[in-house]
Amino acid sequence: MRKLLSASLTLATASLAAAGVLLPLRPAAADTGDPPSTTLAAAAQRSGRYFGAGVTAHKLSDPTYTGILDREFGMVTPENEMKLDVTEPQQGRFVFTAADRIVDHAAQQGMRVRGHTLLWHAGQPSWLVNLRGTALREAMLNHVTQVMAYYRGRIHAWDVVNEAFADGPTGARRDSNFQRTGDDWIEAAFHAARAADPAAKLCYNDYNIENWAHAKTQAVYRMVRDFRARGVPIDCVGLQSHFNANHPVPADFVTTVRNFADLGVDVQLTELDVEGSGAAQAESYRRVVRACLAVSRCTGITVWGIRDSDSWRASGTPLLFDSSGARKPAYTAVLDALNSAC
Repeated sequence: MRKLLSASLTLATASLAAAGVLLPLRPAAADTGDPPSTTLAAAAQRSGRYFGAGVTAHKLSDPTYTGILDREFGMVTPENEMKLDVTEPQQGRFVFTAADRIVDHAAQQGMRVRGHTLLWHAGQPSWLVNLRGTALREAMLNHVTQVMAYYRGRIHAWDVVNEAFADGPTGARRDSNFQRTGDDWIEAAFHAARAADPAAKLCYNDYNIENWAHAKTQAVYRMVRDFRARGVPIDCVGLQSHFNANHPVPADFVTTVRNFADLGVDVQLTELDVEGSGAAQAESYRRVVRACLAVSRCTGITVWGIRDSDSWRASGTPLLFDSSGARKPAYTAVLDALNSAC
């Protein structure tokens, strides 16, 4: 039956062509000879990329949540379970229960894991906040070493340092307790991370660095360029990519992605969400995905949550699935864009 149908379609096509009728081109995904993929992870894999989601451990008991997660995504990032206040609530006492739940679930489903995050100015336990100078530096580096050693070989990429630059026009470092231990604290963390797990990708992660013209973006770029020139072990830059009406997808977003990639590091869109709805939201998502696809070293995209109700800014309905778990127009836009990749 399939052969007869194919023959009929071929004859019909030939007849229309002879009559001067121009047929629409097939989607690019069909040009490969493979049918379009039906899930985000599979569609991203067509171009060698991953598509992931930020995950919360306690929601793994929700069958709708895990049903979407297991079907659609190939990479998971713990939203809060690997942060410092959770994994080392008391100095020298490490707790991995919540993080392990996510890592184990990912392993059972054949997914990879992004570690988020080792060092961050926020989310610190009181014992760490109260340290200063050499004691703080030693505790900071010990945390990196112990957490990465525990997960050695099980984490694809780590956000070693998160949000170390301030917003505003100066491009300055954020005034944090880590920064006050010395300007070399970030590179010290990366060296410790490489020693703890040589196979893991080591990333710097930040928000509001998507617009190439912004001072903050330029400051992060200069740091990464300097690290690469001096042999500091950095493998990737994470662009969080939180967008809304006041912070839309910038016109030069692909320029930013390409310029970071040209330094010889991978670029990962690590916490993507777009507040809005309908066609406008779908178009913003499409632009983001196409920007990543345009740069070979943009290796993957993670959306920051699964359903709108799971989002840290749920009122803005920023994700690909609505609160009931139904696919939104933004989902279709992302899937179609990924399938169009050659």
